[in-house]
Amino acid sequence: MVGAVTAGTLVAAAGVGLGLWATSGDDGASGGSDEAAGTAGRSPSPSPTRSYPLSEAPRTIPAVREHGAERGPGWRPAKDHRVVVDDPALADEGRLTAGELGMTYAGERDDERAGDLRLELNRDAGANPESYTMTVRDGRVTVAAPTEAGVFYGTRTLKQEVKADGAAPEGVVRDEPAKQRRGLMVDIARKHYTAGWIEDRIRELGDLKYNELGLHFSDDQGFRIESGSHPEIVSDDHLTKAQVRKIVELAESRHITVVPEIDSPGHLGAVIAAHPGLQLRDVNGAAVRGAVDIANPESAEIVDDLLKEYAGLFPGGQWHLGADEYQALVVSDPEASFPGLAAAARKRYGAGATVEDLTTGWLNDRAATVRALDRTPRAWNDGFFRGGSVQAAKDIQVAYWTGKEIGARQPAEYLREGREVINYNDEFLYYVLGEPLTFVYPTGERIYEQWTPLVLRGTTPVPERYDGRILGGSFAIWGDIPRAQTQEQIAAGIRLPLAATVQKLWDPREPALSWAEFKALADELD
Repeated sequence: MVGAVTAGTLVAAAGVGLGLWATSGDDGASGGSDEAAGTAGRSPSPSPTRSYPLSEAPRTIPAVREHGAERGPGWRPAKDHRVVVDDPALADEGRLTAGELGMTYAGERDDERAGDLRLELNRDAGANPESYTMTVRDGRVTVAAPTEAGVFYGTRTLKQEVKADGAAPEGVVRDEPAKQRRGLMVDIARKHYTAGWIEDRIRELGDLKYNELGLHFSDDQGFRIESGSHPEIVSDDHLTKAQVRKIVELAESRHITVVPEIDSPGHLGAVIAAHPGLQLRDVNGAAVRGAVDIANPESAEIVDDLLKEYAGLFPGGQWHLGADEYQALVVSDPEASFPGLAAAARKRYGAGATVEDLTTGWLNDRAATVRALDRTPRAWNDGFFRGGSVQAAKDIQVAYWTGKEIGARQPAEYLREGREVINYNDEFLYYVLGEPLTFVYPTGERIYEQWTPLVLRGTTPVPERYDGRILGGSFAIWGDIPRAQTQEQIAAGIRLPLAATVQKLWDPREPALSWAEFKALADELD
């Protein structure tokens, strides 16, 4: 994984500096030689350190950002070894890891024993909150981080080390993600997934250090979560609220935020089926598939009812509002085709207002609804328009997925406006069931070798100066032809793409491993 180094050298996967690190009190002095130990003011180890080769960097997915190589036996879990914590907030992480490694969870302890795995919160306010330091030395392991999430990620590294090589190598890992949003989105509206399948994906995502699971649960083909406010719109095959609460609870235990999406004002066919009076009709009276009439105040009322209802079910701070593919805007002259929308736009925004302005106003109104619920809104990029009398609110994050829409805007336009963007690039990250239109199932190899978070559209990256405004990315499973694959086939099909995607979100630099080596490691860890 890395070239030859001397004792105490910090090994990085590629040659660039990193940000602020979480540290423990004994976080990095090398045990590589007696001279080094003396320099650090420590007594020489009673074990003959020169008898051990210099440790190699851990083999994990995603790869750790830095490893300080040392000489020593490393660490292996054993049944009589303890997992101890310095803070009761880490009890869940401690119990989970103890169970996974076949160890004993001993709770809060100040004493030290051979074989201990110690989990610590150092609450370093200046560090990346998802960073951690893992020190393997003198037969013990310490994972220290400023937050519970950072500690959890350290335990994921340890779990993978043990699975890949049977032991954690001697030395110090310093690690943190490059991107704060690392997600998988699942379209559970067009294809119903069992709660158990979703829970299995959460466990998989947690071990890979993902931190978001998006659930697109409303579309033309179905509405898949139980509703108290509008039970009439719910599909026969759906998740109960009790099942969703269990999903959310499991996700929280893995430090994963569940991001709900009720797409509007398009993709509302399941709602329209129960409320046909809300359907948009053109100048000739023809119904427009999936689109509600946004000039009708009842359309906003029912969508806001649902947003408010599900805020209680999904406590995470993120909300996806959709806003893509509103069919009133795919015709050559929206004002002529939909005079009712045009009149409503002029009434609300003035004589020069357009149907685009009215649609942007709808998005802003829904953003206001979820903002009042302490949620950060996001919307698909084709719900943002160039020019016009009304602009989308600046705090609505752009979920960038395509450049195929009418009037498509380059990704850099959103970034130049100062908007925050999340990468859902349909060229690399869209797993569309049945491969309709021009879609093909993405491969881990292509993501690993050609994609980075800067590649928002097609295969061309945006300038690196915009990197700070790209919050991260999300792989997405879409159910366009729902019977094309079974749940089991989908799980198998996304395994390597998920591994490759998180590698680039955690560290977008060129990986140290070749694709063949990375795939072999992924197979070992599966």
